[in-house]
Amino acid sequence: MFSKLGLMNRIASNLRLMVQRPPRQQYAAICYRATKRGEFEVLVATSRDTGRWVIPKGWPMENRQAHQVAEQEAREEVGVKGKAEKKPFGFYHYRKGLDNGIKVPVRVQVHLLKVEGSCKDFKEKGVRQIEWVSPEEASNRVNEPELKILMLQFAERMRKPVQDVAAVGTLAMKATG
Repeated sequence: MFSKLGLMNRIASNLRLMVQRPPRQQYAAICYRATKRGEFEVLVATSRDTGRWVIPKGWPMENRQAHQVAEQEAREEVGVKGKAEKKPFGFYHYRKGLDNGIKVPVRVQVHLLKVEGSCKDFKEKGVRQIEWVSPEEASNRVNEPELKILMLQFAERMRKPVQDVAAVGTLAMKATG
């Protein structure tokens, strides 16, 4: 009886440690492109396990910086090539279900990746449904509240330069008119 209690205490202690650990780290890409109308679209894909809408992301890789991991995950998961910005665009959190059934907290560092091309063949081709949508639509599809906000912030960021150019043009016209 005493040894069972000791084992139970050790298991409880291990579980507490697991819960108290800082979140695990992943790196992701918001893959985007401009349309012919000058608007921007982002690429969303279904997850392999649950079918929910996500962006490409993965665990740290040896000898790779965060933005390089985001680039590689975009190639492997959704078949796009491009350069990710080195500076993170933002972060979101979620709970990752591991193979053993335990859910662990994960912090995802997100980088913007301007898509320059696509791959005919890629690691997860045919495994995921992939769609180009507006950032607002992507925000509606993803589950994670912080990722929803990042999509809307991306939409705002991409609109801002157009608005700023229009404002400068209006000021220039007033100054000369």
